[in-house]
Amino acid sequence: MSEGMLLALPKGRIARELAPLLRRAGIEPEDAFADEGARQLRFATSERGLDLIRVRSFDVATFVAFGAAQLGVVGNDVLMEFDYREIYAPLDLGIGLCRMVVAEPAALADGDDPSRWSHVRVATKYPHVTRRHFAARGVQAECIKLNGAMELAPGLGLCRRIVDLVGSGATLRANGLVEVEHIADVSARLVVNRTALKTQAGALQAWIERFREAVNGAAAG
Repeated sequence: MSEGMLLALPKGRIARELAPLLRRAGIEPEDAFADEGARQLRFATSERGLDLIRVRSFDVATFVAFGAAQLGVVGNDVLMEFDYREIYAPLDLGIGLCRMVVAEPAALADGDDPSRWSHVRVATKYPHVTRRHFAARGVQAECIKLNGAMELAPGLGLCRRIVDLVGSGATLRANGLVEVEHIADVSARLVVNRTALKTQAGALQAWIERFREAVNGAAAG
């Protein structure tokens, strides 16, 4: 069925939440896949001809966009940032739920009015999304690219605001920050390389349906 396919998966939280859906879809990775600290990056599965690779979430989109992997699972925050035309995202998997927000120190937020902003300096892992968000309402955004520890930036004087993903909001609160704008809701999506969808249409459509049934089964359960 799989015709030598590769499924790219992210490390961390999404991978852990994805495990039950993989089982529902009939995919059982080799035992080494359960070890998140393993140096091994490619794993066989119970499905003949389907292997998994485990990479950083931003790299999932790159592997799929350039055809190195036919399938992948990635948050739509990554899809929004890169906007790869080569990627088709047919299915919301309903996992990895969070939101992308603008946040600032609570002391600043008390007297702040985001509708009056004309220029902002923002630390973020998502400079393209951030610029588009602010440009849509005529605000010039100066973006400082960080790959982590965004919450430190305001306190250390790097900037006054950040754009980041938030789940419970506990990390923001622990660092004295509050949400002041909502940019987008985020969840994990099944993604497919568009060229592969033409050349391996039958097999890929079958996998899309298997994942769709797994998602529907999880929702029903």
